[in-house]
Amino acid sequence: MTHDRWKIHKFGGSSLADADCFRNVAEILAKMPEGRIGIVVSAMGGMTDKLLRLTTIAERDDRAFVEELREIGDRYTQTARKLLNGDALVRVLDQWGQDAGDIKDILRAIALVKSAPQRSRDIVAGYGEIWSARLMAAFLAQMLGSDRAGSWIDARRVITIRQSELGPSVIWETSQRKWLSEVAANSSKLLLMTGFIASDEEGLQTTLGRNGSDFSAAIFAALADASELTIWTDVDGVMSADPRRVPEARIIESLSYNEAMELAYFGAKVIHPQTMGPAIRKSIPIVIRNTFNPAYPGSRIQAQSDPVQQIKGITAVSNMALVNLEGAGMIGVPGTADRLFAALKNAGVSVTLISQASSEHSICIAVPDSLAERARNIIAETFADELAGGQIQSVDVSPEQSIIAVVGDGMAGTPGIAAKFFGTLGRAGINIRAIAQGSSERNISAVVDSSDVTRALRAVHSGFYLSLKTLSIGLIGPGLVGGTLLEQIHGERARLARDFSLDLRIRAIARSQAMYLEDRCFDLRTWRQTTSAPGRPLDFKAFEDHVHAEHLPHAVIIDCSASNDVAARYAGWLERGIHIVTPNKKAFSGPYDYYRSLRAASRSGNSHYFYETTVGAALPIIITMRDLMNTGDRIHSVAGILSGTLAYLFNVYDGRTPFSQIVRKAMESGYTEPDPRDDLSGMDVARKLTIIAREMGQVLEIGQFPVQNLIPEYLQTLPTDEFIARLPEHDRYMQQIFEACRAEGKVLRYVARLDADGNASVGLERLDARHAFSNNSLTDNVVQFITDRYSSNPLIVQGPGAGRDVTAGGVFADLLRLAAYIGDGPL
Repeated sequence: MTHDRWKIHKFGGSSLADADCFRNVAEILAKMPEGRIGIVVSAMGGMTDKLLRLTTIAERDDRAFVEELREIGDRYTQTARKLLNGDALVRVLDQWGQDAGDIKDILRAIALVKSAPQRSRDIVAGYGEIWSARLMAAFLAQMLGSDRAGSWIDARRVITIRQSELGPSVIWETSQRKWLSEVAANSSKLLLMTGFIASDEEGLQTTLGRNGSDFSAAIFAALADASELTIWTDVDGVMSADPRRVPEARIIESLSYNEAMELAYFGAKVIHPQTMGPAIRKSIPIVIRNTFNPAYPGSRIQAQSDPVQQIKGITAVSNMALVNLEGAGMIGVPGTADRLFAALKNAGVSVTLISQASSEHSICIAVPDSLAERARNIIAETFADELAGGQIQSVDVSPEQSIIAVVGDGMAGTPGIAAKFFGTLGRAGINIRAIAQGSSERNISAVVDSSDVTRALRAVHSGFYLSLKTLSIGLIGPGLVGGTLLEQIHGERARLARDFSLDLRIRAIARSQAMYLEDRCFDLRTWRQTTSAPGRPLDFKAFEDHVHAEHLPHAVIIDCSASNDVAARYAGWLERGIHIVTPNKKAFSGPYDYYRSLRAASRSGNSHYFYETTVGAALPIIITMRDLMNTGDRIHSVAGILSGTLAYLFNVYDGRTPFSQIVRKAMESGYTEPDPRDDLSGMDVARKLTIIAREMGQVLEIGQFPVQNLIPEYLQTLPTDEFIARLPEHDRYMQQIFEACRAEGKVLRYVARLDADGNASVGLERLDARHAFSNNSLTDNVVQFITDRYSSNPLIVQGPGAGRDVTAGGVFADLLRLAAYIGDGPL
């Protein structure tokens, strides 16, 4: 019956660091249900290293090992005194004293010959586990009674191994016989066992190497035919990525043995691949749990896991180098790979990853950085004749590389996983140096520069929906539009995270003279108070560096200013891989050569820019044009009211309220640019028409077409405040124009026109009252497209074209389009 089978629990050094940790472990054990429970213990945290240090000191014939051993004894004694009393304490400390005497004898022998044989190191290092088992057994007996606990098994009397090229190999038949004998002699319900140590075929002490206590626990679980093996450590389970690099990493509830081994091989530190061998042999589930959070169920590793989740985890190995052997003479020549790997094996160089071109023109391997030069020299020596004869051109080393791997049984037979993996890295601006995938399709690996590995991990982790897709955002210009945008993002941020796994982090805000930076994210409830205080002097380089953080995969700058200086920086940001979202028209309507450079910079930096709001606020003007042209329609002309400000002014202006007062009201409502002359001069409309022309493929510059300026020349160069104060001087002229138009039974509208031949104009027009442009309301923009498909009945796009809410909403929509694009899927 399952309830009669053993359950094995292993507690590592971090779980047994001091007396409080021992008590915590004892409380966990005390709460376990009745049954046959084996407890494998490691040495106290750091103890094994200190014991091995004794042998190193002794090798130098340095008698300082006596003092170091005394310090070890003081730590153990203090721990024991906090846990035990009476005879139990005396026995434990007497036994430690005897062990210390034996250790001193070994260390004196080492000092005499100034050499520490491996056997001597194994004996000294193994005492840590013996001391932990002895102390815990005594404490449990004192706490729970000797009828339930108090016995412990010395693993040297059970586990028998032989050393091989692949490490320690268990002699199962011998070990099984010894196990049954030891168990028969112990009646404790809670039976302690030492980890790490074992015996060889000659009965001499040895160890199982680093992570040996986990291996011991798996061996004991196999010998006991346990129903479950629990590894207690200091984390809640196996995580989907390294939380130091991916803070959003989460616990994987269920993994298969194969998934766990792949993750462990590629850097996951919770469990060593070797540990799982004995458990796999007996199909024993392995559970990873946290000693300091015992209520959490942890991660369960077994033969089969949840098949729904395609990717279980993403992990990375750093401090690697790529070694590339390349030459036309390798093509079709049998035995090249055999010579290469045999030479590396003989030189003791471990190969972590292999990638070979199907043409056989090159073989690329990843090796530890520390072994890269040795590998290159060995390969160059092995193929010296071919290098001299030109059959092989080069043996190159690329240092400072990292291997990033995605792991999951659910990848097998699922099309598109590799495309998603590589596409996600590409959209994050990360270059892939080499790739590898096994035929099991359980693992896909890519080699990237180590400087990119954190960003790569975060991008892939969010790309496979293991965590939120994070955008690091810097906002320039938190004025009417920018401030409203921040409020809109705040209102939707939780929903976007919940429904679309999208994490919009506003990490930098810049005004004209100051900037404010947050390591994680601004609290958007209080951003106004934060940015009302004195900030750091504005430094665009520091601003962009902060937004383009190495640990965040996607960086976005939202420019809500109307600044030429900011627009002039777009190309550099795009080149660096920073995406741009903006309602600022300056970059896209400025010199044509700069406009073209933005496209080149975007391609080079694998970045994107969205600027729908530069033409019609939230109206779909640019996207409509693109849809028409991309589906084969030909645009003959575009005409429209492109200024929400001027639409408002001429909709409201009735000849009774002075024109200057209407301008003031438009400014207060956020309908104008920061300087309303940008609207009244017609330059804002001219910029929009230029952007439209360029979307149609035309090379149009401002200055190449007529633009009617509604401001008299003597007001054009004044400071803004003085201009507003003197604008009433222009009211009489505007009233005269209005009265003349009304006398004809027509209405005034400020219209932009463009045809397919590049003929463009911007200015006031007198339109019939039934014209499509005559019946817009308030700030409505109206754009009319005449195309092959829409000729007799033109396509009209109409709606509010100004105002803080709609413009901010349009910028927000562009931001979400960007998020969908870089996330490889719609929101």
